[in-house]
Amino acid sequence: MQKRTQGVTSNNRLIRPTFFLAINFLSMKVNTQSVNFNADRKLIDFLQNRLNKVETFYSKVISSDVYMKVENTSSKVNKIVEIKINVPKDKFVVKKQCKSFEEAVDSACNSLERRLIKQKEKLRVQA
Repeated sequence: MQKRTQGVTSNNRLIRPTFFLAINFLSMKVNTQSVNFNADRKLIDFLQNRLNKVETFYSKVISSDVYMKVENTSSKVNKIVEIKINVPKDKFVVKKQCKSFEEAVDSACNSLERRLIKQKEKLRVQA
């Protein structure tokens, strides 16, 4: 008697459903560092979701590094977000300073989207 596991067995091979592969593909590895403050879970989740949207514009993103800093100044515009995205043969860096981290992340991601679209068009022309 054959032991039945996830999926259907055929000639002693396990046939697995393919929809599990797409789940791991959707999220990109995001390394975050917060300087001079402790980032809460909501901010990290917002950042992850926003960078996943950026990945829809350029699917060859390898990884991303995010540095969030608070400057010790009297100005209200003291939140700094720096995002580095690694793609094959290139690296994109965007640094934005705003009143809130959410605004800075959104602004930086908009800039990254424009730059990644330009890179994608440049690669299409060369090919």
